[in-house]
Amino acid sequence: MVLDSAGIGEMPDAAEWGDAGSNTLGHILESRAVNIPYLRAMGLGNITPLKGLAPVEHPTASFGKCTLKSDGKDTTTGHWEMAGIILRQGFPKFPEGFPPRIIDEFVAKAKVPGVLGNVPASGTEIIKELGEEHIRSGKPIVYTSADSVFQIAAHEEIVPIDRLYEMCEIARKILHGDDEVARVIARPFLGSNAEDFKRTENRHDYAVPPPNGNLLPELKSAGFDVVCIGKIASIYDGLGVTQDLVAKNNDQTMDQTINALRSESSGLIFSNLVDFDMLYGHRRDTEGYAKALEHFDTRLPEIIDALNDDDLLIMTADHGNDPTYPGSDHTREYVPLIVFGKTAKSGVDLGTRQSLSDIGQTTAENFGLRIDDGVSFLNQIA
Repeated sequence: MVLDSAGIGEMPDAAEWGDAGSNTLGHILESRAVNIPYLRAMGLGNITPLKGLAPVEHPTASFGKCTLKSDGKDTTTGHWEMAGIILRQGFPKFPEGFPPRIIDEFVAKAKVPGVLGNVPASGTEIIKELGEEHIRSGKPIVYTSADSVFQIAAHEEIVPIDRLYEMCEIARKILHGDDEVARVIARPFLGSNAEDFKRTENRHDYAVPPPNGNLLPELKSAGFDVVCIGKIASIYDGLGVTQDLVAKNNDQTMDQTINALRSESSGLIFSNLVDFDMLYGHRRDTEGYAKALEHFDTRLPEIIDALNDDDLLIMTADHGNDPTYPGSDHTREYVPLIVFGKTAKSGVDLGTRQSLSDIGQTTAENFGLRIDDGVSFLNQIA
């Protein structure tokens, strides 16, 4: 279960990424008292000093933190690394916007009257700035960020959802080779003017297919279930996925996770809690992030109750997104690792893992498999 963007302190190379001093969970907990008793009991405060979250003497789970080993700090990089894929060179980024060779081809092939924006921007801010002009002109809003993304925003009543998805598919085909961004993302919105524009939950991601040999197709090939919830399936372009369960927000993700745990399956259930990143990290909403953590904590007992005796719950994150940090982009941080099972060992300090791929290797070893990268910690908690 990925708490999207819940970093736990700057990596040694954070300054090279412009993220010196970032600490997503640390700074949220400094902003006010955050009531997360179940996460505290599991050992979140034992990983590293956190204000208002003292370590417990006997954690109910094992704990540690993971290094992001790959060249990147985005969703695709983090999730791929969990599955054993280490990116030595990150996906291309376009901090000055996309060059004419890309935009001109997109306009021609998508048969649109032009584009608006073509700058790095916050999604909520750019629709506020350009949404009304988009309604008047019919031109889609194209923008990027510090991550490797080509995002297309359009009003659902001006550009129908199917048409927006078609534009994204065209962009995905154009963006290859040196221009192969990690994701093309459809960003639909509704509203009548800049004051009430709001993105809808009809977002759709078009990812680069990951290389073979990662955890998901290895599990599937061995006959195990790979149940993906939320945006997980799209991150891996469906490769190795046996079931894709739709979830548009944290509550839906938790509901679907609980349902999947109670179903007859054997293998991996892989969930992403998107709200932490999308609604609160990127929007620099520290209070919203804190409330979302508290709400997640209240629902943790439901998830734990749904676990079978031989199930293992692994909670982590894919990168940071410090809401107290300047800008609106991800931050280069370690991510927490909390490992709980009703029959697993608790209170084990798993230390600083060499990579998020340790999670993937642990999962693989449990099912008698191996992936290309990662050091399993299964024997420490079994």
